Amino acid sequence: MSNTHKDYAGAKLGMWLFLFTEVLLFGGMFVLYAAYLHEYRADFHVGGKQLDVVIGTLNTVVLLFSSFAIAAAITFIQQGKKKLAVNFTYLTIACAGIFVINKTIEWRAKFHHGIWPDSPHLREMSHGENIFFGLYFLMTGLHAVHVIIGAILLSVMVWFMKKDVINQQDFVKLENAGLYWHIVDLIWIFLFPLFYLVL
Repeated sequence: MSNTHKDYAGAKLGMWLFLFTEVLLFGGMFVLYAAYLHEYRADFHVGGKQLDVVIGTLNTVVLLFSSFAIAAAITFIQQGKKKLAVNFTYLTIACAGIFVINKTIEWRAKFHHGIWPDSPHLREMSHGENIFFGLYFLMTGLHAVHVIIGAILLSVMVWFMKKDVINQQDFVKLENAGLYWHIVDLIWIFLFPLFYLVL
């Protein structure tokens, strides 16, 4: 087995182990959500009705498209089409920006209506709604941080491609960044129905 192949396998394994810890982190919060949903289903339904489904849906579409874009970028670098790989990575970063802007608009609207963690208005709501919005800010906020980290990581990948550190022969860094981005997208696919479509 060549050193290059060993390095590739090691890098992939390391990324999968890291992603496993991310899944455990959000998985724990999903379990917590499920437990509270069982106890406060009606309150969670009321809380979900106060979220902007249009923005949530738009962000879902944006992230799904971004997954396609980064997958295309990886395919292009494997084919030696560096310019296309760079452009599609830029496209993924732009999608991350759109997501964060939409999330900022949504959070500002909540703040405008007096809803933020431990706000006086939130304390006036039912205990279940209080828990719902606490989980909403915690889980979507943590996810947004991951989106920002992903955008920074992909920006570094663009720089690597331009410097030929990532190329047709050595593209594992971009692949790993793509894996991270897919996990970020997958987590949102679960968050969207839990908060915006709660029944």
